[in-house]
Amino acid sequence: MSDAEGLIAARGAAIGSAGEDDLRAAAAREVRRDYGTIVVIGGGCYGSYYVRQLGRAWSAGALRWQRLVVVDRDPQCRVARTGASADAGSPHVIVSDWSDYLDRYLGDAALDPSGAERDAIVPSPLMPHLAFEWLERRARARWPHRQVARLPLDRAPEVPWQRPGTDGTHYVSFAEWMCPINCIEPARCPATRGPRSWSMPPTVRALVAAERERGIVLAGPLLFHCVHRAFGVGMFDSADLLAADAVVAATAAESAAQFLVGTVSHCHGALGRLSIGE
Repeated sequence: MSDAEGLIAARGAAIGSAGEDDLRAAAAREVRRDYGTIVVIGGGCYGSYYVRQLGRAWSAGALRWQRLVVVDRDPQCRVARTGASADAGSPHVIVSDWSDYLDRYLGDAALDPSGAERDAIVPSPLMPHLAFEWLERRARARWPHRQVARLPLDRAPEVPWQRPGTDGTHYVSFAEWMCPINCIEPARCPATRGPRSWSMPPTVRALVAAERERGIVLAGPLLFHCVHRAFGVGMFDSADLLAADAVVAATAAESAAQFLVGTVSHCHGALGRLSIGE
């Protein structure tokens, strides 16, 4: 089995499967304590909060990692001004554009997926749809003579709030209220004070299934599910991105294909449709 085939087999929940074994495996990864590299997107207001919370998780023994990376274009971002300590869990600031860094980091990881098996990414609430953009750039580089495009959704999921962005990204949410930045999306919603009866991943999977029933050929969904790991910090696994890229490469190798791509939590999401022509 090739590295790509192994990734696809191991990451079923991230590439569209709702099988019990795949969902159970994903849930098991979400509660693990030991990581390789954790990448925090942004070293400003949100990033510094996540770094502070991760530091508390480290001190409490709740999480361990080999390397904590913070990516920001500003060499004087808030995390950089705080300064690194001698603690093994201290953050390392990389001065870079987010997309440029992900191209390097994920490009290297794609060459050796086993080395990134325990890596995770901490997204920023205000960042662009970086996961989609990386898959799009990979597709353009892989097939320079084919038409690669980001298209608006034909139909959006039935959720209480949604809005199309100017770049083709479709933003969706189950919340009709302002959620606190430190909400971990518990089983009981702190806003409604009732059970959280919703979750975005199965909702997006249901949308893709419904589109197929309508005769719309749509692969995936390729989902990067940001879930609470410890002390209020949400992450998704880097390997899920690598698996999604492997699915795109395999599915569109011989013919045109379209994929629904989403970076989601239980309550919110950014969705896009990746189209690769003949």
